[in-house]
This record gives sequence, structure tokens and C-alpha cells, in this order.
Amino acid sequence: MRITFLGAAGEVTGSQHLLEIGERRILLDCGLFQGHRAESRAKNEKLFCDPKTLDAVILSHAHMDHCGRLPCLVRAGYRGPIFCTPASADVAAIMLEDGAKIQREDAKYLSRHLNPGHPRIEPLYDDEDVARTRKLFEELNYAEWHDLANDVRLRFQDAGHILGSAIVELEVHEEGVSKRVIFSGDLGHRGVPLLRDPIRVDGGDVLICESTYGDRIHPPRDDMQQRLIDVIRHTASRGGRVIIPAFSLGRTQNVVFMLNNLANAGELPAVQVFVDSPLSNRITQVYRRHLHLLDAELQRVLRTDRDPFSFPGLTYIQTPQESQALNRRKDPFVVIAASGMCESGRVVHHIKHAAADERNTICLIGFQAEGTLGRRIQDGAAELRIYDRLVPLRADVESITGFSGHADAQDFRWWFERLAATGGVGHTFLVHGERGGPRALAEMLSDISNEPPIIPQAGDSFEV
Repeated sequence: MRITFLGAAGEVTGSQHLLEIGERRILLDCGLFQGHRAESRAKNEKLFCDPKTLDAVILSHAHMDHCGRLPCLVRAGYRGPIFCTPASADVAAIMLEDGAKIQREDAKYLSRHLNPGHPRIEPLYDDEDVARTRKLFEELNYAEWHDLANDVRLRFQDAGHILGSAIVELEVHEEGVSKRVIFSGDLGHRGVPLLRDPIRVDGGDVLICESTYGDRIHPPRDDMQQRLIDVIRHTASRGGRVIIPAFSLGRTQNVVFMLNNLANAGELPAVQVFVDSPLSNRITQVYRRHLHLLDAELQRVLRTDRDPFSFPGLTYIQTPQESQALNRRKDPFVVIAASGMCESGRVVHHIKHAAADERNTICLIGFQAEGTLGRRIQDGAAELRIYDRLVPLRADVESITGFSGHADAQDFRWWFERLAATGGVGHTFLVHGERGGPRALAEMLSDISNEPPIIPQAGDSFEV
């Protein structure tokens, strides 16, 4: 068996790993490279393998850095199955449709910055490519073995990272020898609202493991509901509004669920709450269709509450006109809007209108990367540059920890315990990480892996 690492090798995005088992060619994930627009475009234009020679694609989950180039694969001629969980199929369909819109916008932006005479840049894929991709999804439930061929079988286990995310287990037979391959996808952080903890799996011959936060421990989890209600009460008491930047997939649903719990307990102040993100609204509908996949706390809530993503005073905003009207309101309210790092989307407009008023609060609920507007807000900048205007930052800024959906070093150590107790692993490859993360996990796995753990770079290929 040969494994070739085509993306998320020595870096965090662009997950794509090729397995060659005898005559069979199976691709694990096909994600977008993300980062600076022009640099990412150059990487995303290349697929690094011939789609027409692939027998199958296995999708671990529906974040764009894992699924975002599937339509490119289909555009280039792939017509085989894309195996994923039912929830991942639903989420990926929405994310890829939104991705087609972003591709159009990016192509227009890049085309405006070309030298005279340069051919116009086209989107990497369009709505028709997405529609063809959706038809190839083959949905498999968790914890059930499925024969993909007479020499390959597949099982998904819950990775606890996002709705539908999966750990991939493969049993392959090659030249009379059986081998077990484990691909972690992205492992989740234990105890995150709504999601179940990752399933621990038995050891095997090959482990391909993500390593994003392998060198760090997430901050202690706040009492998130209490912190959230304290922020809302304090801001409402002075007549202000609360702006909560949140990613459409996962974080928005977490916050709405917490507010729903507070409303059920009679603890939510009489303020209007708005979810201002059409993408979030569509993703929430997927959550409603897959409530059985969510954690024990949500199952308890369902005994007395038929819809944990709705409560009196909550409104899901759709149109730009409705969104703009929020900034003309005089009464206190809460608005949850994308994106989580305040780099794009409707939340940027809400921050522009709210930042200068000391009655308001900007409540950050996730990691804010260097260089983002969210990071400048978190660092307490005196002024914010928004749409080429300088806006004074007088609003309160609060950060609530505990929402991270990525495993940290403690989660990895816990997950590896099962591997160690069931024979360890033969070969280990650490992907989807950079700098200290892969190195820290390599050290952690040194006593579990028969061979020294490898941190592959893009294009590296190994016989195992």
C-alpha cells in the first residue's frame, strides 16, 4: 500500500491523502487550501492526482478545508462514489453551494487586479459542479462496516468535531495480507455543547492523524451559559446591543442552544435575539434533521422542548434589508452573525455600527487569528479600520472560552490511550498541522507507534 500526501501536509488546510491499494486508488478528503486569496487560488487550481483514475473518495467531514474541492474533482472528470455520513452529506451540500458563490466573488476580485491582457480568472467551480457532486454522495451511518469492494471495507465513527464528522476506519486486503488504516479526520474537543465526545478506536497498521492543536491545551472552559447571560444582562441594563461573531457551522448553533436553555429556565432578559446569517439558518435546519446525533444534554432537553433552536424572542434574519434594519433599532438586542473572526459577512456591518458606543458589547467566542479584525478587537485597539473608515472602539469587549471544536493535547492523549491498549499502531503520519503541533504529537506517540512518527510534506509518498 502506498500513501501520498497531497494537502494538509506541513500545513493546516487542503486535506487530501491518496491511498493506493493494489490497483485501487482511494482519496481521503478533497479540501480547499485557505489563506491569502491569490496564494490559495494557485494551490487550489491543482488537484495533484488524476480524478478519472480514482475508485472512491472518503469524506471525513464538511468543513471546506476537507470538502471544498470536491466539485473541482467532479469538474475534472471524477464520477465515482463520495462516501460520508448522512449529516456530512447535508452539511457539505450547503457549504459547497455557499462556496460556489464565494468562488464567483473571488474570481471577480482577482480579475480586477490582473495586468492588461491577462485572461479573465474563472471560478474554480460553479453551481452545476456542486449539483453533480451532490449526486455522488453515498451516505453511511456511524459504527457500521460497509464493503466498498471485495478487498476494502469502511466504517465511520463519531469524531465529535462538527455535526456528521467522522473518524475513518479501513480494513484492506493486499496480496494476502490484511491491514487496518485509521484516519482521524479532525478530532473534537471533549465536552463541547451539542456534540458527542470522539469515539476511541482500536490500534492498527497505519494511523493518519491530524495535529492542529497537538502542542497546546485549550484555556479552562468558562461556565459559558453563565458568562453569556451576564454579558446580555449587563449590556441590556444600559440600553446597549450585544454583537456575537460566530461561524455559521457549529458556533451559531451552540450559542442558540444555550440561549434556548436560558429562556426555558426563565433567565433570559426580555431582549430580542437575532441570528443574522442565511448560511447559519440553513445549517440549523440540518441540525434539526439530525438531533439524534447530538449529545446527552440535548436529548434531555428534547423531553420537554421540541425545538432546542427556537424560543420566544428569537428571529432568524434572511434578507439584507432585514439585516440593515437592525442597526436602526433603538432598543437593546442580541445579534449573532458570521463570520467568527469578523473578517467578512454581516457581522462586520454590525460591528461598524456598534463599536463606537460604550453601551454595546462585542462578545468573542472563538480563536481570533493574527491580522484579523476580531484579533484587533480582542487586543483592545483604540480604532478599527472597517471598509476604509476608522471607527473608534468604545464598546466593551468580552471573550468566552470553551467553544473550540478541535482536540487539544489532553484530548489527543486520552484518544491515544485506546490505541496503546489495543496493540498500538505500525506507521504513524501526522498531518493537518504546522510548527509545534505535529512535533508534540510525534513525541507523544513515540511509545505507541512501532515506527518513528512521520510528519510528511506535500507530495511525500510512502510504502507501508
